[in-house]
Amino acid sequence: MSLVFQSLVLGVLMGGLYALLAAGLTLYFGVMRVVMIAHSAFLVLAAYLAWTFTVHTGLDPMLSLLVTVPLFFVLGVAVQRLLVARLRPATLTMMSVLLTFAVALVVEGMLGFVFSGTHRRIPLSYSGARLELFGASVALVKLIAFGLAVVTLVGLHVLLKVTRFGQALRATMQHREAARLLGVDTDRVAGFGFGLGLATAAVGGTALALDSTIYPSLHWHWIGPLMAIIVVGGLGSVAGAAVAALLLGVGQNLLQIPLGTTWAQTFFYAALFLTLILRPQGFFGGRLAQRF
Repeated sequence: MSLVFQSLVLGVLMGGLYALLAAGLTLYFGVMRVVMIAHSAFLVLAAYLAWTFTVHTGLDPMLSLLVTVPLFFVLGVAVQRLLVARLRPATLTMMSVLLTFAVALVVEGMLGFVFSGTHRRIPLSYSGARLELFGASVALVKLIAFGLAVVTLVGLHVLLKVTRFGQALRATMQHREAARLLGVDTDRVAGFGFGLGLATAAVGGTALALDSTIYPSLHWHWIGPLMAIIVVGGLGSVAGAAVAALLLGVGQNLLQIPLGTTWAQTFFYAALFLTLILRPQGFFGGRLAQRF
């Protein structure tokens, strides 16, 4: 029972990280119907920037967020306006897969050229620190990553629900043409929404680097589970992605006890398969997911 409880706690913490990593994907699809294959590549890019910041300055990698978050926001707006906005609306979703796949390859190649294929890990003075949490031993870096996820997701929720920009963004997600008729500059909102999604990748990549070894092709390991999360949670639903991430994170960690780490990873794909068969709109997809 102690092992089960330990796995349950770790599953919740891992689920929080999954929710943070998948948040940007829901924004891309919700605002522009774009399947952003390159999102996980930008997560790895953010992890490398955090590693570079710590190695060259000796400071905590979380301080790098002061630079990477606005940088990734601007980069996201540029990607949307220079690349994604040029795609034809009729084939946007399908062609975005090919376009962002190419972007992922470019980012991976650039990382390989600059940093080589050597596996790297951020040197942290507290990397071995552990805390007792309700009887479970938890690494401090996992708690920090979970804290980053909670702060980011709460901030994203407040932004979407309270601010005028959030209202415009949600209106664009629900019905772009109707939002335009009401005076919303949907093209501008789409650019900022894309930038916001990539800004979450800056936070997610930094959180991921706290407890992971990074290398240029790491993003291929993550794109499958993240896609499973947003489909199970409901396409375009940030809340649905968060719930799905927690459920899948807990389920994966519990399955590691009887099946081991390798087979437990298949839980994501089994959940994706069952969702597409039984409830294609996901948990919170509603009418938005049914339109595609």
